Amino acid sequence: MRHWINKASMTQHETLRRYGLFTSRAPRYTSYPTAPHFNNETGPETMAGWLEQVPEQSKVSLYIHIPFCRRLCWFCACRTQGTQTDAPLRGYLDMLKAELAMVANSLPAGVQLSRLHWGGGTPTILPPAMITELAEAIDRHFPLSSGSEFSVEVDPTMVDAEKVAALGAAGLTRVSLGIQDFDPQVQSAIGRIQSFEDTKWAAEALRDAGAKNLNLDILYGLPFQTADSLTDTVNKTLELSPDRLALYGYAHVPWAAKRQVLIPEDHLPDGPTRYALFHMASQLFGAAGYDAVGIDHFARAGDGLLNASLNGTLRRNFQGYTDDQADVLIGIGASSISRFPAGYAQNAPGTGEYATAIASGKLATKRGHTMTQDDVLRAQIIEDLMCRFAIDFGNVAKRTGAAQADVKAIATDLQRKYADVCSISADGLTLSEPALSRLMAMDVDGYMTNSNRHSLAI
Repeated sequence: MRHWINKASMTQHETLRRYGLFTSRAPRYTSYPTAPHFNNETGPETMAGWLEQVPEQSKVSLYIHIPFCRRLCWFCACRTQGTQTDAPLRGYLDMLKAELAMVANSLPAGVQLSRLHWGGGTPTILPPAMITELAEAIDRHFPLSSGSEFSVEVDPTMVDAEKVAALGAAGLTRVSLGIQDFDPQVQSAIGRIQSFEDTKWAAEALRDAGAKNLNLDILYGLPFQTADSLTDTVNKTLELSPDRLALYGYAHVPWAAKRQVLIPEDHLPDGPTRYALFHMASQLFGAAGYDAVGIDHFARAGDGLLNASLNGTLRRNFQGYTDDQADVLIGIGASSISRFPAGYAQNAPGTGEYATAIASGKLATKRGHTMTQDDVLRAQIIEDLMCRFAIDFGNVAKRTGAAQADVKAIATDLQRKYADVCSISADGLTLSEPALSRLMAMDVDGYMTNSNRHSLAI
């Protein structure tokens, strides 16, 4: 079995404490620069130009954002809004279809879809007929190439047999279910009531409908969470036999996600306790036959994410770790972010502003970032730290066009600061404590001025 997570010794714990893991805050680095450092200089014209530059016959990935929920879970920091009727969904779906057409018309001929993901919010808030309508609109403009993956984030409390059938008919191949924690006290404290029985039904029904792969997400660091309660959650999760697991640290950022003021802060575990919970759950996953991937994912043998980790092609994007090799990710919907080799483009965050732009016949790009050569270099180094816990000087130089001396200079600065957990040679740098990768990435970040806006690094 392949694990970077071993039994934590007192020496290891002290090393992590000394480097600030238990108290520091850091971005998750699903992009570089991170979204808070985007600017308003990137607009519809820039986005259109980047779309036109996509090579003919190439493969791109597509992300569809559904920013609606029936209830707003208190722990969630995603861009979403509540609705008790389907009326806003109808209008929003019309705008998605219009944006899909505009984007498709801006792309060169022959561009194919290698990966499709619906996220939110709650994509399964859509009624069955709207699920079908959206899937048909996507297929009309972006037909999936053979063997491509179509994944959907599913709320087990917001899905029924009819919605499952609609997703299956649309060609769903992978499903992601958010569990968080099955403990009733924890669920009550985070505003998310979800039974194991509902989750099990959803997982089995979606698999029967054609979802070959099952992802399950757990949060650690939640209020009232204990070693016993998290152990119970992990054991129940393993009963569902997922192909892939994510073990995310709860990001308590009430200054950015106002609903989190409802979370009882005095019952949140501190940094060392968060690490202990993470470590314990990781050990349980390892004992059950799951290998660690990156800093917070686990997968069974044969899963594409684990294969990418083993062969050095693991990547990181706005959905976290991925084996998707497409250089272009196109975001559709309010607040969605597109990634191109030249930079990032983000749509207007509010559904009203987004709809106004699309209804006027224009792309809804509101902000973004155009990459400099220094950005390209630092982005590659950060991705390598997050995905491979190493920096290969020659490989980074080849992929970015930078001089090896520039790559080595950044790595040397890191080794100087993290001497106890880094080794450096003529060929590269290796990190022996992957838990510190976010902190090291922050030291590479050329835009970082104040990390206090971010979540805890563990």
